[in-house]
Amino acid sequence: MTTLLLIEDAIDLAHMIVSEFESNGYRILHAADGKKGIQAFQQEQPDLVILDWMLPELDGLEVLRCIRQVSAIPVLMLTARQDEVDRVIGLEVGADDYLTKPFGMRELLARVRALLRRIENAQAILNADRNHSVVSVSYENLHLDPSAYLARLDGVQLDLTRIEFNLLCLLARNPGRTFSRNYLLETVWGETYIDGDRSVDNAILRLRKKLGALDEAIETVWGIGYRFKRVNKGK
Repeated sequence: MTTLLLIEDAIDLAHMIVSEFESNGYRILHAADGKKGIQAFQQEQPDLVILDWMLPELDGLEVLRCIRQVSAIPVLMLTARQDEVDRVIGLEVGADDYLTKPFGMRELLARVRALLRRIENAQAILNADRNHSVVSVSYENLHLDPSAYLARLDGVQLDLTRIEFNLLCLLARNPGRTFSRNYLLETVWGETYIDGDRSVDNAILRLRKKLGALDEAIETVWGIGYRFKRVNKGK
């Protein structure tokens, strides 16, 4: 059963939200202030958080910052604030969606369902990208055999670590697709990105050196991450 965490200090509203989601088959937990909300998040590990902006003890933005330090879980913020700048602040801190009070229960339910579908679809893509046991991959004079963890460039075997091979395989079988550092770290390393982590950049640096003349095939997308250059069919 999908578990939701509602962090909302308006008790009457909270009761309405809990009743609505329980009647639609969700397990929903409620915390009435920011500190209790963080405790519930840590203890229950919910699938989605519905988070009020104005909270006692710890406001919604601080709660959101705490969540984003450890998790990419979807967060929908509720607020009585009408200004666009407030909405932008919430989204920049890491909210996935934003609903202004007053709102209808059907709209809240629809937005939560949409967020959960988005996460489900993203997880399916992530699982496919993590599946390294795929058919061999070829890119120009580079050939990768995932079943044997073998990489050959101009027929010469490359000395790659498991992480380097998986990273190269993911990039090479998706030429033109841009991957963020966050996504690469979660997919290849199985870890959550923390600001300042250089694991991806260092691995890319090592890969470029080992690829020799093919090093330019790995392109930097400034401010985002990396991609493998598309093969020019006109050559």
